[in-house]
Amino acid sequence: MNIIEKIMAKASGYKHVQPDDIIEAKIDKAMMNDITGPLAVKTFKDMGGRKVWDPERVIIILDHLVPANSDQSANLHRILRTFSKNQNLKHFYDVGRGGVCHQIMVEKHVMPGEMIVGADSHTCTYGALGAFATGIGSTEIASVLLRGRLWFKVPKTINILFSGNLNPLVAPKDLILYITGQFGADGATYMGIKFSGEVIRNMSIEGRMTLCNMVVEMGAKNGIVEPDDKTSKYLINRKRVPFEFITDDLDAHYDHVVEYDASNIEPMIACPPSVDNVKPVSEIGNISIDQALIVSCTNGRLEDLRIAAKIVHGKKVKKGVRALVIPASQEVYNEAVKEGLIETFVAANILVCNPNCGPCYGGHLGLLASGETCVSSTNRNFIGRMGSSDALVYLASPATVAASAVKGKIIDPRSLN
Repeated sequence: MNIIEKIMAKASGYKHVQPDDIIEAKIDKAMMNDITGPLAVKTFKDMGGRKVWDPERVIIILDHLVPANSDQSANLHRILRTFSKNQNLKHFYDVGRGGVCHQIMVEKHVMPGEMIVGADSHTCTYGALGAFATGIGSTEIASVLLRGRLWFKVPKTINILFSGNLNPLVAPKDLILYITGQFGADGATYMGIKFSGEVIRNMSIEGRMTLCNMVVEMGAKNGIVEPDDKTSKYLINRKRVPFEFITDDLDAHYDHVVEYDASNIEPMIACPPSVDNVKPVSEIGNISIDQALIVSCTNGRLEDLRIAAKIVHGKKVKKGVRALVIPASQEVYNEAVKEGLIETFVAANILVCNPNCGPCYGGHLGLLASGETCVSSTNRNFIGRMGSSDALVYLASPATVAASAVKGKIIDPRSLN
């Protein structure tokens, strides 16, 4: 079996599973946020729920509308505060205590080999630590809250192998955009994606999170990287021990293997109106921007902020362009302050906001007006995703976003003088 099958076998109590098997798996952790959580709570009560199956394993994180921007969002927060208190949940992240849900989960909760579900499609991020993690709906989360179990079909798995080396200013975001362009928005529907090869072994946990985060944009069920020494170091530094690594059997089977030479990949960009409309930034032409964003569960981490700060250091955002940086968590924000990154952003006329999902969700902060164009480090560029349905959103790496903010138009970061 491969790593995905082995995790699912363990969770369901079987010695062996194979693609298309239907299993019922024990859930190790269940996450919900301020958008998906209130409906889950209502459904839980409608189903007769009184106590969650395990208050240690339910995590609630306020992140989409933080701080509350209306009485409606304030009421959503109150529903979850009340539920958390009544259920005696051990892990509730209120305003100022957490950040973007997927960042917090990896920072605080995810362990290799676990079976994790979250009421948010980008829950697949957690595969960066060698867990099986997938997004589910609010009503499914309600069922998990009751029983601690959920049924799955074992997915077929694609092994995506990266050889070679990343070129300067080419980031994991460029790799996943390139892959999405190759596969298409439905090219991996209900399949597991495993990332492997020399490039992945050399990649940070943060970079692996970016890759796993966006597999859902190809329709995949989950993304995963086999745990290794980098995983061990990450967990030990966070005092999350002991842990058990699940890895491929030597004769592990994959539906198919796809190999790419990372040395041939340059900075990429996803053009509106879909994530799979991908081309090299060098071929984008002359596109002026109104807004630049470095945010989200995809690219709001410390290494993202570092590269952006390096690019804008000593420069200013182009007049007529507004730029926002939103650290993915309180921890990331704090480290960015210590390293002087926030000072660099402020000096460049970049607005630094509190940790939250921001304009990625289209519900809070930095929304676009009709006819405006944005280049963003987020993960989706659907029509109306970030405000007006007449606005345009381009997706790129933090390096490309930062360089574009300085020039006032979308540019290849390698061309910035």
